[in-house]
Amino acid sequence: MEALARFGFELGVLKRIRRAGWWQAGVRDPESVAEHTTRVAQLAGLLAAEGGADPARAAYLALWHDTQETRTGDLPHTIKGFVEKPDPRAITAAQTSALPGAARDSVRDAVDEYESAESPEALYARDADKLEMLLQAVEYRDIGVRNVDEWIASATKSLQTDLARRVAEAALTLSSLSWRVR
Repeated sequence: MEALARFGFELGVLKRIRRAGWWQAGVRDPESVAEHTTRVAQLAGLLAAEGGADPARAAYLALWHDTQETRTGDLPHTIKGFVEKPDPRAITAAQTSALPGAARDSVRDAVDEYESAESPEALYARDADKLEMLLQAVEYRDIGVRNVDEWIASATKSLQTDLARRVAEAALTLSSLSWRVR
């Protein structure tokens, strides 16, 4: 049980790690990795439910997709060509090595499924990651951050499912406060 508690403390680091790419766009206090992950998991569940896949599984995959950043920090895309992106599976293996078997295997299986991008749940979780970035970019744009078009374009280009593309198209026509008006 000590190993589970230790890992719980490690996961808490995600609340303090900021999404580094947004600093390049001029965002002074970007959301944390944990804040990003929460909405990714929620969106993954919604996309999967709407797409006929298992929403709980998609949300679970999304919950683990960035946990490796406790060890690496959030690495912006501008590292390409200078630093090789670490293997998420290897980091997860190290992170979970002391966990009891069922917990260890659950996390490792989730990360492997997410990284393999073969199951419908993994595709929805991966799309949710990009869709969350797009929504965040729109929110930042709506409060005056002007340099977000690159993030919107990257997110839109990366979406793999028609369902996520349709959500992105809709999001780009709305104000981030549109939820307040019914």
